[in-house]
Amino acid sequence: MDIDATDLQLLAQLQQDASLSNQALAERAHVSPPTCLRRVKRLRDAGLIDKQVAVLNPERMARVLGHGLTAVVEITLDRQDSAALEAFEARVAAEPRVQQCYRVSPGPDFCLVVHARNMPDYHALTQRLFTSDANVRNVKAFFSIKRSKFGAELPLD
Repeated sequence: MDIDATDLQLLAQLQQDASLSNQALAERAHVSPPTCLRRVKRLRDAGLIDKQVAVLNPERMARVLGHGLTAVVEITLDRQDSAALEAFEARVAAEPRVQQCYRVSPGPDFCLVVHARNMPDYHALTQRLFTSDANVRNVKAFFSIKRSKFGAELPLD
């Protein structure tokens, strides 16, 4: 698929604020609303736009729901064959407290970003995902004390 500067502008604007109306998006990209709608549909159909979500503020949500613990967790497996890696990925993908999962190299096999209400909630998560899995050899967790930056935007330059 070929994309041009207008497509890149639309993608950049949507990464900043996906709640923009078609009219507002068209104005920012300097195209007509029908053109904007058609182009965004084409970008979605091509799979360049995966989904649109609301990004919640974790500090404010912690005050409301108690989700106050964020951890970056390194996981090393005993066996790294394709089936073992995919089984682990499937298990963590099904866990709502795991926000992100990356298969990495070198070093650990996976890095996860995990959100939990508190330490007992995190402990229960580790029991479900790691302790009960005989293939998990090592777990190393780093607990966030402050989020300095967060973003989901891909650089388009």
